[in-house]
Amino acid sequence: MAICARRRGLTRRQLLVRSASTAALAGLDALAKPYLSRAADRPGLAGIQSGDVASDSAVIWARADRAARMQVECSAVESFATVLRTASADALAERDFTAKLLLDGLPPGQDLFYRVRFDDGDGVAGESRVGHFRTAPVDRRSICFVWSGDVVGQGWGIDPARGGLRSYRTMLNARPDFFIHSGDHIYADCTVPAEQALPNGEVWRNIVTPEKSVVAHSLDEFRGNYKYNWLDAHFRAFHAEVPMFAQWDDHEVADDWSPVGTTDATGYDEDGTSRLVARARRAFHEFMPMRLMPERDGGIYRKIGYGPLLDVFMIDMRSYRDASWNKEGNPDQAFILGQSQLAWLKRELVASDATWKVIAADLPIGLISFDAVALGDGPPARREHEIADLLSFMKRAGVRNTVWLTADMHYTAAHHYDPDRAVFQDFEPFWEFVSGPLHAGTWSPGELDNTFGPTAMYQKGCSAEQGDNLAPCFGLQFFGRVDIDGKTGVMTVTLKDVDNHDLWSVDIEPRPDARPGRIMAQHI
Repeated sequence: MAICARRRGLTRRQLLVRSASTAALAGLDALAKPYLSRAADRPGLAGIQSGDVASDSAVIWARADRAARMQVECSAVESFATVLRTASADALAERDFTAKLLLDGLPPGQDLFYRVRFDDGDGVAGESRVGHFRTAPVDRRSICFVWSGDVVGQGWGIDPARGGLRSYRTMLNARPDFFIHSGDHIYADCTVPAEQALPNGEVWRNIVTPEKSVVAHSLDEFRGNYKYNWLDAHFRAFHAEVPMFAQWDDHEVADDWSPVGTTDATGYDEDGTSRLVARARRAFHEFMPMRLMPERDGGIYRKIGYGPLLDVFMIDMRSYRDASWNKEGNPDQAFILGQSQLAWLKRELVASDATWKVIAADLPIGLISFDAVALGDGPPARREHEIADLLSFMKRAGVRNTVWLTADMHYTAAHHYDPDRAVFQDFEPFWEFVSGPLHAGTWSPGELDNTFGPTAMYQKGCSAEQGDNLAPCFGLQFFGRVDIDGKTGVMTVTLKDVDNHDLWSVDIEPRPDARPGRIMAQHI
């Protein structure tokens, strides 16, 4: 199925027209205000993006080059002949000149355009840029989205001669409704050198910045990691057009970090909080187009409803985990979701009326990793107990049509979990799909354990001859696409590469809801 190709979206010609019209608007502003003759007098605009889109609202984010006020207009027509909503927010030095706000009162299921500019408070207006998003539907209409993770890792930065961050261009061409970023937006613990040798004798040449030349410890260095990605034209174009649902993993802070035990020379505050983690979390929230959740104190896990066919559960497998490497210490104190998040997830899954319940996880379940969940063959142990508890709960509660999506492993794979193959059998079969990296080193496929009975139905990564950490220029960069048909409810998952090849695909039929008092139509 190729639902994305049939959906109403913007053609390449429309994108070119948009770019020209935006430039023309900026030119008209300059003509109307002749005293603004020098570009240096006007606030600069580093990038725009949207996120956490619902049926009636969306988060709008932008970054200026100085203290300024962000002005946002939203329209159903690209000419902005009529304006649906206006809003503003301050971009201040204390947030590295980033600003974000929630646009609400929007019509559902509609392509909308937003225009952003910055004013400096003295009558000086900066350039305008136009972005696009599609609000969630309230009817059973087809949905298309993409997911992946792992950006600018292992020293593979932006090499303009090799096309930059090409995966973003490929994903944009799919015209998805939204993008789930599964984590590792940055590699704060990996520097970007000027050059790296390639196995074929060629040289990879990076754009370099001061902040990406060191391992991040200060707040400004963490911020500099995010700003580095915005130097890429494909990255900027994608985020202006496609809303992002963001979560994080480890490299936004440091490799394999946990809430307790992650430190550097900065140490801990009196309450035991790692200063390194606090700085990384602050930078993450400054640069992500996420809804603010004060009750969670910087928490990332949340549910995003996208119409009657889909609920997306963004979970956080970093912030609430135990401090061990999942192989030592008190087994009764091993966890990866934490009590509060696990209770929230159970509660929201039961309450969901959506046909499909996508659990967006920053780590896979069945791939053996002492940093994640799976430990090896055998009954549940340590962190696996939480997953076993969740899967068993979903079976008892009649929660069906759950699909897990993740990245992290730097290759792509489709895993089918079946109790008939498992040591722990108190759950119903489900799928887990892994896809990444977007732009980082590629690894070879990992090993699955039999605790929950996964089988690799497809996997692709480096070969033994190629070795791990293969550079992005060799084409083994991956993302996944999900299509949900509005008429049948069938979910089609397709694993794809940077050159837009369909590597593997599966159609998954929705099952009738098993919860008492609820009826879900499998077909209309």
